Amino acid sequence: MYRILFLFVLVAICIPVGYYLLKPKERTTELPVAHNGQRISDFKFLNQDGDTIGKAEISNKIVVAEYFFSTCKTICPVMNKHMQMVNQAFANNDNIRILSFTCDPETDTVAQLKRYADSHGATTPKWHFLTGDKKELYHFARNSLYVLNPDAVLNQADDGSDFIHTNNFVLLDKLGQIRGYYDGTNEREVEQLIADIKTLLN
Repeated sequence: MYRILFLFVLVAICIPVGYYLLKPKERTTELPVAHNGQRISDFKFLNQDGDTIGKAEISNKIVVAEYFFSTCKTICPVMNKHMQMVNQAFANNDNIRILSFTCDPETDTVAQLKRYADSHGATTPKWHFLTGDKKELYHFARNSLYVLNPDAVLNQADDGSDFIHTNNFVLLDKLGQIRGYYDGTNEREVEQLIADIKTLLN
């Protein structure tokens, strides 16, 4: 009897302690600004509705960006399952935008992205799936978001190759400055991303 009571008390103590240790930590300082405060360059790509989306459409918005492709069977399904968490966390907040850039525009046409977006519950203007010229998409990834910059991110993928396949989510503030990189395949890092977005909103 005492043994059962002891185990019950132990579990009752461990659950809240474990929750406290594992929950995303609120930052006591401001989020760092990457790349000396450099702001992202302008861009023009088509979303899943066939509309042109550029820097003007995300002006004064907090943005989470990623690169993926719709036929990916490895990391992308996990990443976009986690991106759905971000979308749902801020479903009623018009200050948030999600940009999912394809790294395979030959396959990911507007129609293909529309099907993919619908299957993930993504609607505009909150969550844009973007396609366009491959050279321009890759230039923006490497020279504006720095998704493959080994000095900027911990989760380097195929730096220097002709195919971008990275698990990074990039957080931008309302000025278009990069404020963080997160492993989109890691749920705890995505929870930290959500916490950091809330920090930027405050």
